[in-house]
Amino acid sequence: MKGFFRWFNSKTKIKRWIVLIILGIVLACYGMSKLLVEKQLGFQELAVIIVSFVVGFAFVVIGMIYMQKRTLEILVQESDTRKEKTNGNVKSLIFNKKVYDEGPNIVVIGGGKGLDSVLKGLKNYTNNITAIVTVSDYGEAITDSRKELATLPLDDIKSSIVALSSNETMMKTFMEYQYPDGKLKSLCLGDIYLSGMNRILGDFSSAVQNCSEILNITGKVYPVTLDEMHICAELEDGTVVEKRENILNTVMDKVSKINRVFLQPHHCAPAPGVIEAIQKADAIIIGPGSLYTNVIPNLLVKGVAKAIKENNGFKIYISNLMTEPGQTDDYKLSDHIKAIEEHAGKGIIDYCIYDTGEIIPEFIRKYNQEGAELLEADTSKVKDMGIKLIQRNLSCVDGEKVRHDPDGIALAIIQLICEDMKFRDMQNDAQYVMLHERAKESKKQIKRKAKEESKTKPKTTKKKTTQKGSKFSEKYKERIESIKESDKKIKKKK
Repeated sequence: MKGFFRWFNSKTKIKRWIVLIILGIVLACYGMSKLLVEKQLGFQELAVIIVSFVVGFAFVVIGMIYMQKRTLEILVQESDTRKEKTNGNVKSLIFNKKVYDEGPNIVVIGGGKGLDSVLKGLKNYTNNITAIVTVSDYGEAITDSRKELATLPLDDIKSSIVALSSNETMMKTFMEYQYPDGKLKSLCLGDIYLSGMNRILGDFSSAVQNCSEILNITGKVYPVTLDEMHICAELEDGTVVEKRENILNTVMDKVSKINRVFLQPHHCAPAPGVIEAIQKADAIIIGPGSLYTNVIPNLLVKGVAKAIKENNGFKIYISNLMTEPGQTDDYKLSDHIKAIEEHAGKGIIDYCIYDTGEIIPEFIRKYNQEGAELLEADTSKVKDMGIKLIQRNLSCVDGEKVRHDPDGIALAIIQLICEDMKFRDMQNDAQYVMLHERAKESKKQIKRKAKEESKTKPKTTKKKTTQKGSKFSEKYKERIESIKESDKKIKKKK
């Protein structure tokens, strides 16, 4: 009985429709009773009977429809076990896995921390996630583990597996654990696992793809190619840099920007399943990440850009938050998109989700000292390129770093998909209900988090100004000026 009465809890929002149905029955019965009791019916009495009956019947129908819709929403909400629930404990009649298996098919292309942020957010909405990951090292010395096991660069693949796991801390420990002694000394457990699966299945791509079943992660991880990609760059002055790790220093020494990047070998073939995953996708997410070493190289693999352009789903670019020294110095948002289109062709991006720029000046200062700047969103130029813009608060502070907020990115993507489903009149579809309810809950959580963070931030006093500037410059004007003054004083002392 306790479970039964939970359906009438205020949070379930069922009582309003029950009241409407009861009211409708009362009105319909009143009309019928008047019809049976009255001996003579004038125009006024007849009008009252008809109106009472019609309105009552309409209330019953509307109440039944919305009560069923709300019941479906409750069942779908309660089938969502990915995040701690706060709205009751009505046990689901819908199998949780089935609900998420029927979620949108989303492909995420990139590498590095930016890719991980997108995956962490999206895994709360659907099981149908495919991460297509860069297979290239970051210029670091080849580890003993990689030498001994003769593996491809696995850093991005392992971090994507961690991002898609239900227990990220445990999975990270598993993937990064190194044996301290014995015959396996300095070998990485993640490398051993993937190398072993490669030998069992006879195919590295299959070894990575099977992680979803064996390691119980959400979605799949595909290496973009089974060839080891060597990322090379040609600078504007004609200099060619043949090693990824040398790009930054060469750009700095030559004081010349990157003109283009290319792969060695030139015709890297896509790994099995990559093109098929892109073709089936409801949404393709490109970025965020290092423009010339994480994002564009994946698009240069044979057939990848063509498959993206031919896809009829959403093609979304997630903007970076900051410029990157040695790669995108002085770049604006339009420059990032222009570089992608110059390498992969037009039609590869339909939407761009970019940040509001509301980053605390003290953190920007740290990036400025390293040569990075807050990415400027020149929206008019981007619109002229035919790209639809979506502005969202995408940034969060992680320790000393400014990172993309996984929940903010995922919410923006899912809201876009929900709007499209609503346009196609799919509001009663189980997939729409699940996505919409999760999006509403995430939006509330983000707002609560923002309120909590605003309480801990130092308060700033606003001054009236006749000049119009950005919201960011107005909000943090005094603190920016204070930082500049302190920097000038430090320089004078030196």
